Amino acid sequence: MDLYQELILEHSKRPVHAGLREPFDGQVHRVNTTCGDEVTLRVRLEGDRVVDVSYDALGCSISIAAASILAEQITGDTVAHSMDVYEATKEMLTSRGTIAGNEDVIGDSVALSGVSKYPARVKCALLPWTAYTAALAESLPDDSAHEILDSPALNTSITHATGGRP
Repeated sequence: MDLYQELILEHSKRPVHAGLREPFDGQVHRVNTTCGDEVTLRVRLEGDRVVDVSYDALGCSISIAAASILAEQITGDTVAHSMDVYEATKEMLTSRGTIAGNEDVIGDSVALSGVSKYPARVKCALLPWTAYTAALAESLPDDSAHEILDSPALNTSITHATGGRP
């Protein structure tokens, strides 16, 4: 087992920031229609900082690990930088193995790089990120939220089960 596999396994067995916490500014529930993975994710902001990300995830080890890695990395970050991390992570995951991912930008999410070779599993790894961006948009003033929600990067087959904006 390589280091990346060990990291995914560790995050899936002992997820950090798991469990929904209050207070929160935005909450969404997302479902991966391909495999049934689900995540409910909450975001708490103070100014331009993400001060808390909490979640309840049900599903495969990849989606749970992705939620744990996301929450660990994004908590304490600026909103703008968190979106840069999202874009770089999405680029790596959707590259079908052609982009390794820059650990300096995406941190431990680089452990998910092997997932990019399996399109059905990419949705598992992106599920927490799509929930995060929607919860973030719900937390921001309308003008900022529209910029996030209108991003072409959010076009996925993951459904909006409850919460968030359509």
